[in-house]
Amino acid sequence: MQRQPYPIGRFHAELKALEPRFAAALAECSLHLRRYLPGDPIMCQGEQSECLYLVESGRVSLNSTVHSGRIFQLGEIACHHQIFGEMEFFSATPVQWSVVAETELDASVICAHKLAQRLLDEPALTLFFASALASDYLDTLEITTSRLLHPIAYNIAFELWRERQRTPMLGSRKRAREAARFGTTERVYRRALKELIEQGILSEGPDGPAIADLDKLRAYLDL
Repeated sequence: MQRQPYPIGRFHAELKALEPRFAAALAECSLHLRRYLPGDPIMCQGEQSECLYLVESGRVSLNSTVHSGRIFQLGEIACHHQIFGEMEFFSATPVQWSVVAETELDASVICAHKLAQRLLDEPALTLFFASALASDYLDTLEITTSRLLHPIAYNIAFELWRERQRTPMLGSRKRAREAARFGTTERVYRRALKELIEQGILSEGPDGPAIADLDKLRAYLDL
């Protein structure tokens, strides 16, 4: 979730007014600032965490691994005051997704016990978490539903369309990671991408797939 209020939602005006108090509360509950290098894990799947992490800038990836060793890559995030560990904070359950630094970055390590007490003292601040978690839940549910109901090519195109609407879960230049993000093999991912490029819907840009023709994309997605 982002520290700043999301631009949509029922309580946006109230959250905007409370934002300085929320930022101050996070700062007061911070234990220290920690530097992470590319490849360093910030949070590890399956571990119990008593901290949250606030990353002001930098790029991180999220992934989940099953017992067979297969990795599902959720994607990468270009952080703008991004908070990680909020789900584990409220549920008191082990970390669900590993969070890994993709660039050198600094993270403010926030004590969960101090923050819990602060929220009890100022319950209005829980609105930040409730609003962000609701928005992130709906966003994730939309992605998951689309990936269950549509073929790989459609989901590649649909994700590029979504990037125009709001801050996206970013892709990777590494094809193997992109394939894992869509829950398929690298060969199937390449074939689906080639299909979209040959139809003139997408093009291959320096940072990965890009929209080549917006009208063709809308028609393909039936929007």
